[in-house]
Amino acid sequence: MLKPCFFVRPGRWLLAGTLFLLTSLATASDTLTVYTYSSFTSEWGPGSQIKKAFEDQCGCELNYVSLDDGVSLLNRLRLEGASTRADVVLGLDDALIEETRSLGLVQDHGLEMQALNLKDELAWQDADFLPFDFGYFAFIYDTENTRPVGSLAELLESEASVIYQDPRTSTPGQGLLIWMKAVYGDEAPAAWEKLREQTVTVTKGWSEAYSLFLEGEADYVLSYTTSPAYHQIAEETDRYQAAEFSEGHPRQIEVAAISRYSEQPELAQEFLQFLVSEKAQQILPVTNWMLPVVEGIELPEAFDRLIQPQAIGFTPEQIHQQRQTWVREWRSAVSR
Repeated sequence: MLKPCFFVRPGRWLLAGTLFLLTSLATASDTLTVYTYSSFTSEWGPGSQIKKAFEDQCGCELNYVSLDDGVSLLNRLRLEGASTRADVVLGLDDALIEETRSLGLVQDHGLEMQALNLKDELAWQDADFLPFDFGYFAFIYDTENTRPVGSLAELLESEASVIYQDPRTSTPGQGLLIWMKAVYGDEAPAAWEKLREQTVTVTKGWSEAYSLFLEGEADYVLSYTTSPAYHQIAEETDRYQAAEFSEGHPRQIEVAAISRYSEQPELAQEFLQFLVSEKAQQILPVTNWMLPVVEGIELPEAFDRLIQPQAIGFTPEQIHQQRQTWVREWRSAVSR
């Protein structure tokens, strides 16, 4: 979910066997409301292009409701319950799907996985959530000012300053929660205490953290391995890079789902189908700065120069069982 840093620069598809047939059932009165995170709908995010391309296809109107980050989406849906205006929630990730499902907030998307040409490495077979992009969390540094570390342990033993995001509101922050637990296990509280001494600030969402980093407020910021691709393509600089950690990096799969309370479930299904179309998958990597989930999408050369980390972490079921315990552990350690 790396998003371009906007602080710095300026018919329906119906399932018929394994075929999706285009029809013209949508009318001008059809409106789809999509809850998503703020950087998706920012000036530099994919929101406007996705909106135009989908509206051209469906003959409908797509409206966004923006929140700070992915965990904030879940919190909003939980609070609203049956009164929600959401038809689609876009921007949760695989670490949140079991909690969202357990709350009864989404419904079966009705799409046939084998017809979607999703990447084999994702091994995706979920009836409620559909992936639309993915990436790996990483600590980004400025090559002009900082020498890279090679592991999480090396980072914590260094004197480097760090900015990261709150795991209670942000999916990157939650990714660091998973990273710490995967590397340190029962010793994670002590690791959090070490990191506390290096932490400049903990932000509510990704955008604020990345903006502060680019302003020179810290040596490292928690972001994605794809962050350097944005700087190379949009700014023509190799200055910002991702530190590759020997133990691996947590992988994040971003997902969309149809709200249980949607008044437009067929249109919502069409939108999910559109997200994995070639059109949308070509838009997302160079606006949302993540990797496509569909095979055969051509990417700019800058993506070939990114680090290729090993994935570490836990299953969605394990995260669902332990997430609140891990959050309490983090809060206790950083508040001492």
